[in-house]
Parts: sequence; structure tokens; C-alpha cells
Amino acid sequence: MEKPGIVITGASGRMGQMLVRTVMESDQARLVGAIERQVSPWIGRDLGEAMGGAAIGVTVTDDPIEAIAKAQAVIDFTSPAATVGFAELAAQARAVHVIGTTGLEPEHLAKIKAAARHAPIVRAGNMSLGVNLLVGLTRKVAAALGDDWDVEVVEAHHNRKVDAPSGTALMLGEAAAEGRGHSLDDLRTPAREGITGAREKGTIGFSAIRGGDIVGEHDVMFASAGERLILRHVATDRAIFARGALRAALWGQDKGPGEYDMADVLGL
Repeated sequence: MEKPGIVITGASGRMGQMLVRTVMESDQARLVGAIERQVSPWIGRDLGEAMGGAAIGVTVTDDPIEAIAKAQAVIDFTSPAATVGFAELAAQARAVHVIGTTGLEPEHLAKIKAAARHAPIVRAGNMSLGVNLLVGLTRKVAAALGDDWDVEVVEAHHNRKVDAPSGTALMLGEAAAEGRGHSLDDLRTPAREGITGAREKGTIGFSAIRGGDIVGEHDVMFASAGERLILRHVATDRAIFARGALRAALWGQDKGPGEYDMADVLGL
């Protein structure tokens, strides 16, 4: 049986290049396409040469329709608007769409949900095994502790990240809220500044740090009178996200249309 063909969107970015290398090194998939924006200087070039290496026979294109039509999966860590467009094209091609894009708003999620009626979509704010285990632990701890334990999610990323809180931080906040039987919208407190007044009982707070080349650090702090419990995950290599995304793309090959997440992929 032929290995599934994978298309990488945003191939010239740091994450895009990591995804390319991960697929190229895999013995379970083959790279069949690389997509970039029309203004990219990589358009029309061999992807391997554009990355500073030998030619690999894959030409970077700004035509997603052609690239996705021949793929069995699309791995996408781009921008919300671009991801919505890729979701529609992947659905038409009945290809698995793996979404690692963050900063998605309700209107984006609604369009992704519509696309998932025609093909499998695996979406997660973080593709790593460790983070998804942390999400499960956060949900369990939040359920075990009462709302007299304050919850704070603190995340740190590199200085070029454009959205805050991170998608992973929101995943963790959602898990804490679910553990308490609520939605995150009911309990979320954004970053604080100025005279904010006393903290409201039962809320979930967020703080974001941006600096240097931090790959990703996430703490979930449960604080009560006299004690604190801190759950932490530290990422030191983006390869963990790329490996998780490829695993999701392979896992989705025999799945029907619908929305899935990394907990489904990992059987958690």
C-alpha cells in the first residue's frame, strides 16, 4: 500500500521547515507538496534547495488547490484565515487536515466545523504527547480541588509569537474549567493590569511571557491558603510538535469525517 502523501503549508517558516524534515525522515509518509504565500521568494523553487540543501523534487507552490488535490493529508501551522481556506480545500479532496494553527476565533472554528462534515480534521493547540498528558492531569486536578483553589495558567514563548494566550494555554484553561463543570468563557480572567480589585473566586487567570527563542513553557498553578500545586511542561525542541502532527496525519487516514483532537490520536 502506498504511503500517504503529505502537503505542508507555510513551508518556509520555522515550523514549516521542521514539518518538512519530519515527513522526509519518516518511513511512513511521503512529502508531495509545499505551499507558500504568493509573495514568498520560495515560490517556484525546489523545496530542498530553498531550505539550503539538495533538490528533493518538490516545487514550492502558491496554488493550494493543485497541491492538496493530490494529497492524503495536509499539515497546517499557518494563520487563522489561511487555515479556514485550507480546511475547505482539504474537505473537497477528502484529505485529513491537521491543524496546529492558534489564534482561531469563533467564526474560524465555525467554518472548520463545517469542513469537518466532509473529511477528518485533527485540531489541537499543541501536538506534543507531554502537553496532552498535562491537559488530562489539569482536568483531573481541577475536578478534585474545590473552587477555593485559584487557578492560574502561565505561558512563555519566543518573541515572534503573535497571539496570546497561546493555544496550549487555552487548552489547559479549558481543561481546568471542564474539571469544574464549566466552560472557560464562564471563568476566564484575561491578563491583569492596573487596579483590578480582589480576585473573583473560581476564576481562571492567564499570563503570557514573550522573549528570546523560548520554544514553549506552560505552568498550571493551583493555589490555596498555605499551599500551591504546579503542573509544568517545558518544550525545548519544535520537533515534538512536528512528530505529533505527523502522527495525527497518519492516524486520520482511516477515520471518517469529523473533528478530532490529540487526545483522540493518543487514545487518552
